[in-house]
Amino acid sequence: MRKLLKFLHTIGAIGLMGSMASLLVLLSVAPPPSSLASYALIRGAMGSIATWIFFPSLGLTLVAGLLAIGLNPGYHSAGWALAKLATGILIFESGFVGILGPMQEEAEQSAAALAGRVDPASLTGVLAAERNTLWVLLAVATVNVVLGIWRPRFTRLRD
Repeated sequence: MRKLLKFLHTIGAIGLMGSMASLLVLLSVAPPPSSLASYALIRGAMGSIATWIFFPSLGLTLVAGLLAIGLNPGYHSAGWALAKLATGILIFESGFVGILGPMQEEAEQSAAALAGRVDPASLTGVLAAERNTLWVLLAVATVNVVLGIWRPRFTRLRD
């Protein structure tokens, strides 16, 4: 069971970090909302990546990590595991609030604007906030990988 959880956690982390890198690339080539057709296409792709890769990978990584910590008594007092737990929850929360929700919403709004159901002026085009959030989450995810590989000896909690 331990190897299965480690495998699932690793696969989830690969998908999570890969989706964040993909979203950063799309953000860097995204046109302004004034180029409505191109903007809607990029935002639709970003919404799909957030929905079908980012979100499931995030869930898989978190659930497999929580189960691994719960089922392995050696992890209960390991400082590196508790640090990964705290930062994992931070990534989960920030992923919903700063990535998944806004990207899905902007994809829907841009598609509606392209179809003529919404005024194109209502599109936010706020890419900097999403870009900054992705960079921070990618950095925290990288720290989590480092913690999982090197398992530094933080102060251990006493029983």
